[in-house]
Amino acid sequence: MINNTSKLKSRLKEKKVMFGTVDTWLLWKLSGERVWATDRASASGTLMYDTFQNMWSSMITGLVGIPMHILPPIVDTSGQIGVVDESIFGTEIPITGLVGDQQASLFGHCCFKPGDMKLTLGTGSFLNVNIGSKPLASITGIYPLVAWDIKNSITFTAEASSITVGTCIDWLKSTGIIQDVSSTSDIAKSVPDTNGCYFVPAFAGLPAPINDDTAGALLIGMTPTVTSAHIVRAVLESIAFVIKLQYETMVAESGHSVSHIRVDGGVSNNDFLLQCLADILQKPIHRPQTVNMTSRGAALLAGLGAGIWSCQSDLVALSPEAKIFKPQKNWHHYREVITEWERAVRRCKSWGKS
Repeated sequence: MINNTSKLKSRLKEKKVMFGTVDTWLLWKLSGERVWATDRASASGTLMYDTFQNMWSSMITGLVGIPMHILPPIVDTSGQIGVVDESIFGTEIPITGLVGDQQASLFGHCCFKPGDMKLTLGTGSFLNVNIGSKPLASITGIYPLVAWDIKNSITFTAEASSITVGTCIDWLKSTGIIQDVSSTSDIAKSVPDTNGCYFVPAFAGLPAPINDDTAGALLIGMTPTVTSAHIVRAVLESIAFVIKLQYETMVAESGHSVSHIRVDGGVSNNDFLLQCLADILQKPIHRPQTVNMTSRGAALLAGLGAGIWSCQSDLVALSPEAKIFKPQKNWHHYREVITEWERAVRRCKSWGKS
């Protein structure tokens, strides 16, 4: 936009341009255009923030030609940030929380200790682990982010994501393989295996730790006896297999042990997928009664900033009860399946043009 919009260029020279993330815009509008800011968690997801120096990166912004003066000031994730303009709701309301979606979900699950992990399953999958007070220097593409900054105490998270979870489910429906998204769990359970067919969910390439944006989605091993139920099971298993690769990489790089994994998001309602994850990761999967943890985390951060609660330990007791998917002793079944799936992954790599 800066390179191709003459009006924007002229306003930049006059220092009349302000950049921000979605939370910056919401804060700006809610405050009656009086508060322009973001928090470290949101800033760290822009690729212009240096998580190791905890500041906007002049090197990165210089490389892409973005002036530093258009970047918003950074405030605490939880605390007194501003007030909602009286004209909106008829009275001023304190604004005491500002955070990105996955960090809010991590906080909503009360993942306050290093090694605490959550997995969001929605349009994409987002695996986050609390890594404590130092960012992760990954060599595999696991992304280091600020989780939250409360009273000058910064907590970091490592994140691995795949953006095609929702696309896979939508593909099943658009092709007529399924009629109702909510039926996929029961359909997958109706067959004991995939009957030798495998699916690689590479609609947008393959994410870390594979890191191949030219990979192409693949359905392989089709025979006359393969049914729609086998394909549904293969698609759901493929989602779990990608997460397994990311989980193992994240644990190895972070050095933190994980006792269990908390899940949220619309796709976390799929019992087959969660049981598959528990089995292949050999870790209990905890699904809370409410799966909208992003909203819960934002509310808890705002309440903490407003003084409703005094510290994070007060929030743990508020955690909702969870259904627990315990690992079953069927790793011998999945060992061969995953080996064959990895062979399918090798087939689909470098398919498209970079």
